[in-house]
Amino acid sequence: MTEILISFILATATLAFSPGPDNIFVLVQSIVNGKKYGLATVLGLMTGCIIHTTLVAFGVSAILKQNESLFFTIKLFGAAYLLYLAYQVYKSDASITFSTDNVSQKTPLQLFKTGFWMNVLNPKVTIFFLAFFPQFLFSETISTVIQFYVLGGLFIVTSFIIFSSIALLAGNISETIKQNKKIGIYLKWMQIVVFIAIAGLILLP
Repeated sequence: MTEILISFILATATLAFSPGPDNIFVLVQSIVNGKKYGLATVLGLMTGCIIHTTLVAFGVSAILKQNESLFFTIKLFGAAYLLYLAYQVYKSDASITFSTDNVSQKTPLQLFKTGFWMNVLNPKVTIFFLAFFPQFLFSETISTVIQFYVLGGLFIVTSFIIFSSIALLAGNISETIKQNKKIGIYLKWMQIVVFIAIAGLILLP
């Protein structure tokens, strides 16, 4: 069980570090408006993750109770989706670009709401949770709902630590990105390896 949870945390940390719309948005808000505003955005994003965790926890758990073969089909779908994400990352440009032009001043509460709705209204997040979380169910005796909430909690805590670090170190991070063009390549291949590795967990007999 411990090994599975550690693997989940490491996978989550790698994905949180990888450049995407959420952490780039946090970075930009921190640079333009200040660290407090970046942290408010992070809190909004992480609160949104609670909604997605709840949807996946009760949805998948209900399916598992009714039909284990259907649950296995969901896991296969998850593996296929993760391989698709790996392919999408492979095709994408490795350069990291972010613009602070035309970024309007907002209050911390407004940025919290923005982060929350950015997350909640993004169906790709639910699909990702559906693909990602079932690969790391860690017990045959603990309720699957509880297991999903444990995974959701670990995902939120891990992502919060990393996203908050991005907000607090925004200036240093942006300068490092500008000075080292290879960072994007490293992060790109980290994502690819993690997606393929997780998909392999379910595809291997």
